Amino acid sequence: MMLKRLTVALFGVAAMMALHGCSTLSQPSPIVQPTPSGGDEADLRGTYARLGHASGKVFTITPQDSAVRIYAFRAGSAARLGHNHVLSAPRFSGFFHLPGGSADDGRFDLLFRLDQLEIDNAAYRAQLGSAFSSVIDADAVAGTREHLLGADGLQADRFPFVRIHSVRISGEAPKFAVRAQIQLHGQDRELWIPLDVAGLPDRLSVSGSFVLRQSDFGVQPYSLLGGLLSVQDEVVVDFKLGGVCAPELSSRC
Repeated sequence: MMLKRLTVALFGVAAMMALHGCSTLSQPSPIVQPTPSGGDEADLRGTYARLGHASGKVFTITPQDSAVRIYAFRAGSAARLGHNHVLSAPRFSGFFHLPGGSADDGRFDLLFRLDQLEIDNAAYRAQLGSAFSSVIDADAVAGTREHLLGADGLQADRFPFVRIHSVRISGEAPKFAVRAQIQLHGQDRELWIPLDVAGLPDRLSVSGSFVLRQSDFGVQPYSLLGGLLSVQDEVVVDFKLGGVCAPELSSRC
């Protein structure tokens, strides 16, 4: 009887810890923040400068006119004790090259760092309805950061960058399809992404969304107590990107 009571008590403690901070069984260790070298952004900028001075226009995607959101979802039989999560990229680098009069002749790249992601911004959660309505405190946010981006997740200290590169663009304004190469967790995968493109040739406005499976990139989604509380493999990425022609990268702005 005592053993049974102890088991029930331990299960109750685990459930309560799961409720607080999406199952923080231990204090999360801080993610190592690598010193930004600027090399990756500098390389992209140099590539697009060469393209822009050779032909057409280069647009710089500006974070203040853009939004990148990543949605991760709770799972398991005790999912009600956990939370859905919103990750946002307040800082990133992005470029679009338009060599002719149509976006299907173009190329784009988007680059951001996992260790710079903002997690569970209260204002963003409030916009998403009841599935995201719970208020998450600072300790829970720290736990989520560790579980999603730490050593047992996306390993942001080892693989800090996410890169999205267009391999092929097809379609006709305002609807396009992009064959995109996604680099995440040190692995590359390709998928088709539908895009809405507007504003060309003077400005750039691009919006779209796609689904990534963490396991496709060698990441095991976070799980507690044999899957009693876990994170779904699939995450949704939404983006709305705004840009302006960059005269320092293009001779035709």
